[in-house]
Amino acid sequence: MASTPEKPAPATPRRKAGRHRGEGQWARGHFTPLNGNEQFKKDDDGLNVRTRIETIYSKAGFDSIDPNDLRGRMRWWGLYTQRKPGIDGGKTAILEPEELDDEYFMLRVRIDGGRLTTQQLRVIGEISQEFARGTADITDRQNIQYHWIRIEDVPEIWNRLEEVGLSTTEACGDTPRVILGSPVAGIAEDEIIDGTPALEEIQRRIVGNKEFSNLPRKFKSAISGSPLLDVAHEINDIAFVGVNHPEHGPGFDVWVGGGLSTNPKIGVRLGAWVPLDEVPDVYEGVISIFRDYGYRRLRNRARLKFLVADWGPERFRQVLEDEYLKRALIDGPAPEQPVRQWRDHVGVHRQKDGRFYVGFAPRVGRVDGATLTKIADVAAAHGSARLRTTAEQKMIVLDVEEPQVESLVAGLEALDLQVEPSPFRRGTMACTGIEFCKLAIVETKARGAALIDELERRIPDFDEPITININGCPNACARIQVADIGLKGQLVLDDDGNQVEGYQVHLGGALGLEAGFGRKVRGLKVTSAELPDYIERVLKRFEAEREDGERFATWAARASEEALS
Repeated sequence: MASTPEKPAPATPRRKAGRHRGEGQWARGHFTPLNGNEQFKKDDDGLNVRTRIETIYSKAGFDSIDPNDLRGRMRWWGLYTQRKPGIDGGKTAILEPEELDDEYFMLRVRIDGGRLTTQQLRVIGEISQEFARGTADITDRQNIQYHWIRIEDVPEIWNRLEEVGLSTTEACGDTPRVILGSPVAGIAEDEIIDGTPALEEIQRRIVGNKEFSNLPRKFKSAISGSPLLDVAHEINDIAFVGVNHPEHGPGFDVWVGGGLSTNPKIGVRLGAWVPLDEVPDVYEGVISIFRDYGYRRLRNRARLKFLVADWGPERFRQVLEDEYLKRALIDGPAPEQPVRQWRDHVGVHRQKDGRFYVGFAPRVGRVDGATLTKIADVAAAHGSARLRTTAEQKMIVLDVEEPQVESLVAGLEALDLQVEPSPFRRGTMACTGIEFCKLAIVETKARGAALIDELERRIPDFDEPITININGCPNACARIQVADIGLKGQLVLDDDGNQVEGYQVHLGGALGLEAGFGRKVRGLKVTSAELPDYIERVLKRFEAEREDGERFATWAARASEEALS
């Protein structure tokens, strides 16, 4: 029975243990694992599983894999089991993990800053064709994901990636995952500061370092000196955003505690300006706070955003300065609002060296290995040796001389990679979905691609920036809460009372301009079959009712529920 303030009840042994354990924060001396994930991490560091993959599992096959490696530590090397074909969304939360697991893997190639050479991209494409049935999706974390990977092939894939300077190290798991970086770092005419040296130093210090390979949960980070705010800094655990300090010049504003999933939070500013050469120290301090003070009792409260929310930015900054940096940080300004809503760098743009970069849009990040090798060939044939992936599931060719631009654009568009895409192709994003993901409830990629075609046909003259983000489950890998139109996959009832795939709708979310989460209209759920009709109806109402220069997010915030239904 619960105690009262006047006369505390005697604590049972169970309650005493609970008080002793607290939230599992190491800095408070609570090292006893409080759940199965914490136990398997204590039993063996996730980085150690590589040896078992190379020496045991790749030789003895899938059935030889220890369950704690299969559904736990193998993520430290970018490997997740994919969904067994034929399991519908209604069974996602019902079946046991071993019933959902296929004997094939998703493998995520880590691409910090989205930085690729044509040689690297060609190798990624070749691996896709040889080992992944041609799959290769560009993610909104600048990575590339394979599917249909056999455990027997993983060592050879690693060898080929590492020969060209790529890896899958800590691409997943409770680790410091890929560092988002401006895809035009060091080349954009309007760049405030190039964060590349800091990104490379963080990679050197942190990635694969066992001091940081057992975090409470994943740790997402971003660095950009672009005034377009092109790395979704508001929803990362830590982000460094380029600013000009009135006294000290170009540097970075520090944000912490952002994240989406089922409990979304916009990151907060620490109010600190950090020079380029001190960014790695601050990064290391923040990730150390997460390691030491992060909550390890409940997985759904283990992200840094919960600690930041409980502490507040003032206390967080004080702990960072006093316990980790051992010095005070310089106060600094907030970043300015971006001058353009699109942050994906699609189109033809002049570099500061007089050459050009060319950004193009696949459909919802879906490409394939053959296409990737052709992109590498087209880029190389036009004098480029460098490409970038973006945080919007797009790709960029760098360093193109002006006489080569028109021919390059033609070569890309021959591959159905548009440099001047419609707002629907440019702004539609989709997660992996039920095709491969064990958490998903509905289809996403194919539906997103079909939706683009249908909207282009129905509303060919629509020319406003619009983001349509499609997610297969509540976890928001495709950022549904911060899209103009966010679609969260779930099972819904159609007009005949049948349970079918559909979506809960979020309207008016945004990043960059006025960051905030989308509005949910009471009771509004749309079946997959109704989706094109619904979006067409809402966008036409927006066009009819908007004020001069009004963005969709602003209109959606003030529109009636009837207009949004």
